[in-house]
Amino acid sequence: MRDVIVIGCGGGGPVVAKELAARGLDVLVLEGGPRFANPEQEWSRLENDANNPTTGYYRVGPSDRERSAYPRALPQDSYVWQVAGVGGTTLHYYGNCPRAPRGVFDGYAGSDAANYDVDHRFPFAYEELLPYYEWVEATLPVQTAAMGTKESIFFRGAEGIGLPVNTAKQPEAPSFRPQENAILQPQGTAGKAEDPRFPDAQGCTFCGHCFQGCSMPRGAPRNLKAKRSTDNSYVPMMLTADAWTGGRPAELIADAFVQKIHTASGSTGVPRASGVTYELPDGTKHREDARIVVLAGGAVESPRLWRNSELPNPNGWVGRGFTDHHLDWVFGVFDEDTGNSKGASSSARADFPGYGGLENGGLPPGLQAFAQTFSDSGISGARRTASPATPAGADTLGRIVGRELLDSLQDVNRILNILVLTDDDVESQNGVSLLQPGLGDTNGTIPKITMRHRRRSARTLRNREFLAAKAVQILRAAGAKSVHRMDWPPLILHSQSTMRMGLSEADSVADAWAQSRAVAGLYIADNSVLANSAGAANPTLTTQAVATRTAERIFTEHFGGDPWVGREEPVCSIDDRVTEAVIARGL
Repeated sequence: MRDVIVIGCGGGGPVVAKELAARGLDVLVLEGGPRFANPEQEWSRLENDANNPTTGYYRVGPSDRERSAYPRALPQDSYVWQVAGVGGTTLHYYGNCPRAPRGVFDGYAGSDAANYDVDHRFPFAYEELLPYYEWVEATLPVQTAAMGTKESIFFRGAEGIGLPVNTAKQPEAPSFRPQENAILQPQGTAGKAEDPRFPDAQGCTFCGHCFQGCSMPRGAPRNLKAKRSTDNSYVPMMLTADAWTGGRPAELIADAFVQKIHTASGSTGVPRASGVTYELPDGTKHREDARIVVLAGGAVESPRLWRNSELPNPNGWVGRGFTDHHLDWVFGVFDEDTGNSKGASSSARADFPGYGGLENGGLPPGLQAFAQTFSDSGISGARRTASPATPAGADTLGRIVGRELLDSLQDVNRILNILVLTDDDVESQNGVSLLQPGLGDTNGTIPKITMRHRRRSARTLRNREFLAAKAVQILRAAGAKSVHRMDWPPLILHSQSTMRMGLSEADSVADAWAQSRAVAGLYIADNSVLANSAGAANPTLTTQAVATRTAERIFTEHFGGDPWVGREEPVCSIDDRVTEAVIARGL
């Protein structure tokens, strides 16, 4: 019997695995997608090759791209941008690691407290999570982003509308700042050489291909690749835990799709997680038992597996409450070079606590074209909807076409993009359910993702309109010659809260320690456990801080260990001991 089985090796699962393996526990990690062992050979900079949802190497599916992707049912016009594989969706994330604002946590009593989702706060105070934020920031590490031309133009616009600069990690009032991100700073010839190679080049090479995965600089050990996606940070650490702590390396099996979580009778009458059954690509099924099971499959697959396992759902909240930052996209066309396709993709942001935030988003040509043709308002000028309205100062709402589209895309480095990130309300109407039995694949009944786009709460819709208007103002103040609002339909990119923790048993799946209320010994450690939309902060850092706290709880509650946060210093993923072990073991 194992000590711990972790289901999923994306943004949260490897955090738990690394922390528990470092303390000597026997940890098995099962990932339903591939492991990219040599990204310099396996990845490309071809955008369709990477991001095509049915055939790309970043699809949700098995490593053999001749096989079908794992299906999802989408009853509305929407797009789910998730990744299966070791590293999960952190493989294509921008590395942005802001902390969530204080207003999303229990006990917040600031003057703007009512601006947040007061009914669905995290079941602990911000101060309780702070040391875990700091632990993750030191481990990855998280640093103030390296910046370039597009960031300077964004800042020019933010200053132009009267926003002050924020020099702290925590936004307390409307302000702008560099991103805090998990991308190593450029050093040596990085960003200068035509073919940047380690060790002459170290850190971010400013290649601009964050969304296609970070394999730079070439020749660097895996844990020294620039972007700190978990496959470059926590995964190498969990696989070498014996080398840098004297712990026990975790075992990782990729292309192992977990099909069932097993339970046994618990001493309190509540069932207890006892193990899992998973299937390998050759069709063989395997069972592993463990004292503790950690569910970290993501906001779609975690509730799907729960339901396919027929685990209890006494309050009906498994899969409900999906938050996704109700994204929108506003872009401006400039006469000057913006550096849109160059450098780390998003290194500047503006925060509006209680409403959400804005961040710049640099894109290569294919993704830029996608972003400019993805709209819930149809072709600009062809029709108008009651909501949203075209913000004052914007030239168009909806898709631009014809000559206008061609002119805007003639040079992507004359575009500046702003992504709208709303602080969503948790709403029971949005979520993940199952289609009727019989409509599925070998992994069980497939998930149905429902996002009631135009029926969001009044606060969520208010936040989106407020932020879109601010984005237009920033672009105008920065000198854009034309400004366009897309009105995106659901682009499910920041996927959260479908297995939420909460203060009330009536509308949450997990308690304050991320342990399931209905199944003992079953913890949740992915974005799905977040209590709310984290105030529109990019979710990965908060998920990883919560996962660190959960791992510590598992260690102390079930294995008699001592707490470590506050007593120990975290080991950084680029520590020499980790690097030596990664090189020696060919990781």
